[in-house]
Amino acid sequence: MRKRPFFAARIEKYINRQIGVGLRRLGWRDTVVAYTGYGSQDRLRILGRVILAPHKSSLIATTREEAWGARRGWRNFISIPGVNRSVQVSVGGHVTRAITDRNGYIDIAVARHGLPPGWHQVSISAGDSAPTEAPVLVIGDDVRFGIISDIDDTIITSYLPRLFIAFYNTFVLQESARIPISGMSTMYSTLLKMHPGSPLIYLSTGAWGTKPFLERFIGRHGYPPGPMLLTDWGPTNTGWFRSGPDHKRASLAGLARDFPQIQWLLVGDDGQHDPGIYAEFARKRPANVAGIAIRQLPSVEQVLAHGTPVELTDFPAQTPTMIREVRGPDGHHLLPAVLEVLNQRRESQTP
Repeated sequence: MRKRPFFAARIEKYINRQIGVGLRRLGWRDTVVAYTGYGSQDRLRILGRVILAPHKSSLIATTREEAWGARRGWRNFISIPGVNRSVQVSVGGHVTRAITDRNGYIDIAVARHGLPPGWHQVSISAGDSAPTEAPVLVIGDDVRFGIISDIDDTIITSYLPRLFIAFYNTFVLQESARIPISGMSTMYSTLLKMHPGSPLIYLSTGAWGTKPFLERFIGRHGYPPGPMLLTDWGPTNTGWFRSGPDHKRASLAGLARDFPQIQWLLVGDDGQHDPGIYAEFARKRPANVAGIAIRQLPSVEQVLAHGTPVELTDFPAQTPTMIREVRGPDGHHLLPAVLEVLNQRRESQTP
């Protein structure tokens, strides 16, 4: 077993620390970037990141939506992490302390928080920074349905993972030019209205640096809000890059563990590995899957995504017969099929 992190991870940590020391001498301070947390009535997961920013910098000031919409994507990735910084999370008067990782990320579990189901705000602070309010979603113990949704090519056209297109979309294209997938926001809103209190979790292999843009995109195009589970594109403890499929597998397993009573509708696309990953999860945890909905990419998007006009089949997995999978080009076609799947599932479970 590897006892020390991969050398690239150690180098990254050293560089970030040295840059941080220099910037603090220039007056830069810790700033908390709050992510959306979630949890059960017994246990919360608080997410965020500590970065360095100039004191009273306009970079961290609130701006108008029009200004945000005109931002180039590359601005979302400019940040210096606060490495191994002490942080405090205050939930209902109870304080939990933790240390950020080598990239400044915060991932804190808070037990016995005492918050009722619904949306709440918790406070996160680091060093001498002012407290930052972070939204958290408490999911009730009586909730039995939820949605887990991919992002790229499922709710937003991205043409990933083709590197040139990804580079263009991320670093050149204006945020306001991103295109939503027709009917998907309507499908999610309809399903959540039918299941009050149910969560929508956005699960993606995208980088945490894209989260501010994604939240603005979701709000602008009428998607229901929800926690996001993204990843970091940098070196890991075992190699140069993080595995996207492994990130999704681990996140699905964690959600099934934290919410054993919930049956999830798994929504993705056929441009990458979603069908295989979801089928694999359904085989392992059939009691936690209500159904699978796959958005079918047109041939043009398939070519741009991975160079072929047909779905990738290098990650095969067969969906269990008791779990229905439906496919369609957009939310308008998927919604009737999903409703039929959920009705059949409900009837089969009725004594």
